[in-house]
Amino acid sequence: MSSMLSSALRNLPVSSAWAAGGFARSLSCSSQFQAAVQPKTKKTLGKTGVKNVVVVEGVRIPFLQSGTSYADLMPHDLARAALQGLLTRTSVPRDVVDYIVYGTVIQEVKTSNVAREAALGAGFSDKTPAHTVTMACISSNQAMTTGVGMIAAGQCDVVVAGGVELMSDVPIRHSRKMRKTMLTLNRAKTLGQKLSLISKIRPDYFAPELPAVAEFSTSETMGHSADRLAAAFGISRLEQDEYALRSHTLAKKAQDEGLLQDVVPFKVPGKDTVTKDNGIRPSSMEQMGKLKPAFVKPYGTVTAANSSFLTDGASAILIMSEEKALAMGYKPKAYLRDFVYVSQDPKDQLLLGPTYATPKVLEKAGLTLNDIDVFEFHEAFAGQILANLKAMDSDWFAQNYMGRKSKVGAPPLDKFNTWGGSLSLGHPFGATGCRLVITAAHRLKKEGGQYGLVAACAAGGQGHAMIVELYPQ
Repeated sequence: MSSMLSSALRNLPVSSAWAAGGFARSLSCSSQFQAAVQPKTKKTLGKTGVKNVVVVEGVRIPFLQSGTSYADLMPHDLARAALQGLLTRTSVPRDVVDYIVYGTVIQEVKTSNVAREAALGAGFSDKTPAHTVTMACISSNQAMTTGVGMIAAGQCDVVVAGGVELMSDVPIRHSRKMRKTMLTLNRAKTLGQKLSLISKIRPDYFAPELPAVAEFSTSETMGHSADRLAAAFGISRLEQDEYALRSHTLAKKAQDEGLLQDVVPFKVPGKDTVTKDNGIRPSSMEQMGKLKPAFVKPYGTVTAANSSFLTDGASAILIMSEEKALAMGYKPKAYLRDFVYVSQDPKDQLLLGPTYATPKVLEKAGLTLNDIDVFEFHEAFAGQILANLKAMDSDWFAQNYMGRKSKVGAPPLDKFNTWGGSLSLGHPFGATGCRLVITAAHRLKKEGGQYGLVAACAAGGQGHAMIVELYPQ
C-alpha cells in the first residue's frame, strides 16, 4: 500500500493545490504568529437533555527533556505533582472529587495503576476510585473523555483526568529465556533442582530487552513512518525544518509573554524548583540543516530537529458538570463538546489520525472548518503534521482513502498551534492531550474565539478529535 500511495500522490494532476506546491507555500513561517482577536457570536453546542460538561482548570508541571531534572523520580511522583498543582490552583476539596483517571503509555511495573498511587500521594481519600488508561499518544485524551462519559451518564459530578510519562526511566526486561528460567528457579524445591536450572543459563540469556518506540504489528518506529509519510506527500526537508522552527519560535514567544498559564512550578526533591519547559530552543535553518537523518539513512528527511523529543511530564484537568461547577462557585473555562476516536491502517497511515478525525467531529458538532477559531494539533513530527494538513486539503485523498466526496480543507496557520506545539513544548506521551485542551481554552479566551478543535495522532494508527467551546465570559 505504501508504494501505491506514494505513486498515486506523485501522479496527482499538477493543478491540485498541494501537488503544485501552492499549499506548501501557504505554510510559510511568514504567517502571523498569533490570530487576531475576532469577537464572534455563535450558537452554543449544548444539547437538550444532555448534561453540559465543563473544564474548570487544567495544569501541567513543566515538560522537560528526558534525562534532566526529573531523571531520578518515578511516574507517580510527576503525576502527584500535577494533581497537587491542580488542587493548589483550584482549592477544590479533595473529598468532592468522585473519580480520577490517568493516561500513560510506558507503564512502570511497580505502579501499574499510576492514577491510584498518584492520587494517594497527593492526599486524596483512599475512598476515591482511580484507574489508568492507555491509548498511546492520546492516553490523556481517553482519560478526559472517560470522565466526560461518567459525568454525562450521571455517575459522577467531579472528575480529575490527566496523564503522565517518564521517559528518563523506562522498564528494561531480562530476555524471555532468562525470565522463564528465573521464574522456574523460584519454584525449585531442592538445591539440586536449582543447580540444574542454573547450569542451563547461557550468555545470550543476559541480553536485555530494550524498549523501542515501535509498532508491534509492523515493527516499524514512528520516525520511519513519519519519514515515509513525508515522502509520500512530497514534503521536503526544508518545509519540515521551517515548520519546526515556527513551533519553537512561537513557543518561546508564548513562554516569554506568560501565555503558558497551565504550567505550575514543581519543587523537585533534592533539586531546584522547575518553573518552565526546557525543550524550547529556537535555532536557525542553517543549524537545523546540518543534522543528519535520524531514521531513514542517508536520504530521510526526519531529523532530531524536526521531531518531538523524549519528554518527562504530567498534566491534570478538573472537569465537572456545569451545574456542579456553578454550585461550587467556579467560573468554568470551557465546555467539552463532541469528540470522536478513529482508527486506520497502522503501517501506511499510522500518523494520519487528525485527517480522519477532524471531518467526523465537525460533522458530529454541525460545524465547518470555518467555524473553528483555534486549532491545537499534536505535533509528533513536522513531517507528520504537514502530511496531515496536505491530506486534509486534498480532494483526491478524501475521495480515494476517506470515502468522502470532497476535502475538509486545511486549517489556516494564523489559527494553528500559535503558542507552539509538541515539537517545542515537549511530548510526554500520556500527558499531551490535556495540554492541548487547556491551551485551546486559554487561546479562545485570549483571542476572542468560541470554538476550538483539538486533534492528535497515536501509535497503532489511531486518532482523536474534540470540540472545545469557550464558556460565556
